[in-house]
Amino acid sequence: MKRSKLYSLALAGGALLALGGCATQTEIEALRSEIAGVRATAQAADEKATQALATAEQAAADAAAAKQEAAMASEKADRIFRAGLRK
Repeated sequence: MKRSKLYSLALAGGALLALGGCATQTEIEALRSEIAGVRATAQAADEKATQALATAEQAAADAAAAKQEAAMASEKADRIFRAGLRK
């Protein structure tokens, strides 16, 4: 994600430099505006990825807790079953 962001910014910056000699001020401003849009998009994507990572980590913790609870319930059921067999 970050490599893609840097590549996009470098490409846009290179285009800005290449057009510097023959571009009008309006064209340069349009390019700067486009670069700002790319930055905003990349930042939003990075924030979404950070949120998704936090959600995934919470889901993993919840799954681990559920696994432990299931193991305890299974153990209890086994004890009850074995106790019933001994009667």
